[in-house]
Amino acid sequence: MIALLLALGSSLAYGCADFLGGLGARKAHVLRTVMIAAPASLAVELLLWPFLGASFSAGALGWGAANGIASAAAFALLYRTLAIGPMNVLSPVTALASAVLPVAVGLLQGEHLGAAGLVGLPLALVAVILVSAGHGAGSARPSRTALLSAFGAGGAIALQLVFLHQAPPDTGLAPLIIGRAVSSAVILAAAGLMYRRLGSERPAYAMSTAAGVLDSMANLLFLLAARSGDLTVVAVITALYPAGTVLLARSVLAERIRRGQLVGLGTAAVAVSLLALA
Repeated sequence: MIALLLALGSSLAYGCADFLGGLGARKAHVLRTVMIAAPASLAVELLLWPFLGASFSAGALGWGAANGIASAAAFALLYRTLAIGPMNVLSPVTALASAVLPVAVGLLQGEHLGAAGLVGLPLALVAVILVSAGHGAGSARPSRTALLSAFGAGGAIALQLVFLHQAPPDTGLAPLIIGRAVSSAVILAAAGLMYRRLGSERPAYAMSTAAGVLDSMANLLFLLAARSGDLTVVAVITALYPAGTVLLARSVLAERIRRGQLVGLGTAAVAVSLLALA
């Protein structure tokens, strides 16, 4: 039950972070957004270090660094995805893509998936098709670039979660701190190399910072959930985060959800629920 609650908290934090990050990336180049969000996320983890502790073992350093590289890719791809297409379509696609790899890793490590899970996995793939193709006349149609970016973001998020799960459980916040330090360095280096292409638009400082803080809390809650429960279940519960993103997109941006998209979102919810029951 504790793992379930932590995973739900992680899901909520991820959904809010994605909405704010995607909205911020619509106001300036995506790198201008993530170069604020990533260090803000690192600052939160450094502030929590004295309270939650950290052991910088070889395992924590290795898996933390791998997590950081995946995190940098996830930041950039996800915020770009949500900036160039309708959030209420692309966020669920990204979430479902991000759930597949952790489920596979959990199964390979000996976790068992029951009958509900065996139904939920193919249903999740059906949901991806319905969500991405379920637009009616006048509804927002995601471009091929946006869909490819969404799948790429999902893959990067999946790797990020798997690497966190693989870190030794007695290392405290070390994997998160190392991961955010590496991702911040990668993002700042990329921003420096591409400085002339970033444009002159000012980033949304408050939204970008809030996105980083929420993302840090989501990672922490996921790490605690994965340490106290099965990766197979925790990953798919965390993948419910589009609910928060879609709700905020509808209420703040007035993004419309068509009937086909509703069917896809409903199918996605059923698929994720079945996987969680498994």
